[in-house]
Amino acid sequence: MLRLGIIGATGYVGAEIVRLLALRDDMKITTVVSNSFAGQPFSEVYPSFRGIYDEICDGMDIDKVADKADFFITALPHGVSTTVIPRLLEKGKRIIDHSGDFRFRDVKVYEEWYKVTHSSPELVSRAVYGLPELYRDKIKNADLVADPGCYPTCSILGIAPALANKLVSHKNIVISAASGVSGAGRKSDLPYAFCEVDENYKAYGVVNHRHTPEIEQELSLICGEEVIVSFTPHLVPMKRGMLATITLDLTDAEITADEVRKAYLDFYRNEPFVRILPSGQLPQTKLVSGSNYIDIGISVDKRAKKLIIISALDNLGKGSASQAIQALNIMAGFEETRGLLTPGLYL
Repeated sequence: MLRLGIIGATGYVGAEIVRLLALRDDMKITTVVSNSFAGQPFSEVYPSFRGIYDEICDGMDIDKVADKADFFITALPHGVSTTVIPRLLEKGKRIIDHSGDFRFRDVKVYEEWYKVTHSSPELVSRAVYGLPELYRDKIKNADLVADPGCYPTCSILGIAPALANKLVSHKNIVISAASGVSGAGRKSDLPYAFCEVDENYKAYGVVNHRHTPEIEQELSLICGEEVIVSFTPHLVPMKRGMLATITLDLTDAEITADEVRKAYLDFYRNEPFVRILPSGQLPQTKLVSGSNYIDIGISVDKRAKKLIIISALDNLGKGSASQAIQALNIMAGFEETRGLLTPGLYL
């Protein structure tokens, strides 16, 4: 029986992990850590778990909680993970982290975009970027996995086959993406209040969003060239879900959408959670909400010589919590799809 601890368990990502794992018979959530709700039953924080997961939340006492589990998923703000993870590693624990602290190969890039000094730079080279479709073999034996951001997952998986097959230029990549409000986390800041977001659609983080260099890092590794993207995120008035519209310059103006689609099908032929849609169909957030799937639609604009990729996923699913569980399954030697082959909620 795998013993799992979740640190930062009462945020939206932590709660989604509990929802997906609470009834698994091959693992047990043995500690849920929350400074804000320490001493309270998890089912009081999220009453929907009453009778399903009623364990008491632990405080942030790493020496105490480390003995309770062998694997940990941390869902902490950037800058905080670097104070917790080194101590867990010293105790021989294996960790999947949701912060941006260990996603970057170059510490200087992280420090420039996150405006903090990295307190554990020696661990950066030890971390594996947790995108199973690209790093499955490395994830298997890793003791520190950096779960990708939701926007990077949606963007990288949408672009990777075209870039790897040189169907598009590595220059002039434009990504316009929109996320549900849960992407901002469980907080009461004014911009995320109901009256601020309802019936409203707005851009934010224009030209300086922290996920930009993460996307650029992984795309550069795929094609072997420095990639610079124009990335604009938007906040859309729904709870969960994400959709990216990606525009790329075709290297061959005569290529057809069917030929591109074949390249995508070949690239992802063994990937259970990547769905390449039939010609003429485009992704919708409601079709992936609550699931670990990413849907990808392909269009070719012959007049403009552009490839248009539309990708959609659940920012709390494939964009964070369920993707972490996919990585956990790989690390623990379970069937990778275990507990994750559920369709989108739709309604």
